[in-house]
Amino acid sequence: MKTTPFTEKHIALGAKMAEFAGYNMPISYSGINDEHAAVRNNAGVFDVSHMGEFILKGENALELIQRLTSNDAAKLTAGKAQYSCLPNADGGIVDDLLVYCMEENKSYMLVVNAGNIDKDWKWIVDHNDKGVEMHNISDKTCLLAIQGPNANKILQSLTDKDILNLNYYTFVKGNFAGVDNVLISATGYTGAGGVEIYFENKNDDAAQIWEAIFAAGAAQGIKPIGLGARDTLRLEMGFCLYGNDIDDTTSPLEAGLGWITKFTKDFTSKAIFEKQKATGVSKKLVGFEMLEKGIARHDYVIKDFAGAIIGKVTSGTQAPSLGKAIGIGYVESKYAAIDTEIYISVRNTLLKAKVVKMPFA
Repeated sequence: MKTTPFTEKHIALGAKMAEFAGYNMPISYSGINDEHAAVRNNAGVFDVSHMGEFILKGENALELIQRLTSNDAAKLTAGKAQYSCLPNADGGIVDDLLVYCMEENKSYMLVVNAGNIDKDWKWIVDHNDKGVEMHNISDKTCLLAIQGPNANKILQSLTDKDILNLNYYTFVKGNFAGVDNVLISATGYTGAGGVEIYFENKNDDAAQIWEAIFAAGAAQGIKPIGLGARDTLRLEMGFCLYGNDIDDTTSPLEAGLGWITKFTKDFTSKAIFEKQKATGVSKKLVGFEMLEKGIARHDYVIKDFAGAIIGKVTSGTQAPSLGKAIGIGYVESKYAAIDTEIYISVRNTLLKAKVVKMPFA
């Protein structure tokens, strides 16, 4: 398994470790519920250095991104980022990603899912027919997500950049904890506020930054957080997880991502999505809450009152902040209206649930 520059720190802190996307990653430290509450109410630190980062440069960089992504990257100016996806040629999704504008029309950073780094890189390379300069910096880039309502207040003393007023989906670059060229962005995956920081691990900068963060947050009680709580936090917000809720067979419109699907430009599968928008999709990703005791899990079948199969659960959990079981999944479009009763097949028992509006929290 691959490691990150923080792996030994996780092990020393007693983290429960497991393989994720080929990396030895921390799943939990003090327990998922405790870590979840720490992020919702205070601040926590995630090691997400397994994520992938690509740099695209040159006069045709924006044109390539525009052709391959669903959102409109032409709207980005330096210091801004956007959520987008890479559609495949069949109307599915190669990956969802973040696009950072480093220099308008000239330089961009794409942040992709850890399990899709090789696939995404090949997809972009195969479509790079205009000589865009490309660099895969995934292996040398560290990424920490410091999330929670108190995160920015804790971190402000470590940088001369104003991160207390950093707008959502914007970023700054500068010195952080004595390390230069650190990118600090407000693009978190928890819905709890905070920032993500990207930097290259030169001269053991990773250790210096890690220790500085925990020293700055010691009095406030900042905690290390594992991927288990990252999953429950994102699910409470209704954020999609690639491989669970979206994949090569699901379209952005089916997944409720029409807001990142812009028809003002040409891009892969545009015609397919335009048809879906005009005629409607046959299935939709919905949020639901359990009305009977039980937890919906990935791939559990969703049925109607008569027992006919109408869909499939993609993610589900007992939501720590809400005290009830929630989930998301695809259902036939006629069952997607808010308050529609559906039934989750749990060990051959049908448990009642209802469709609700997302985010849950």
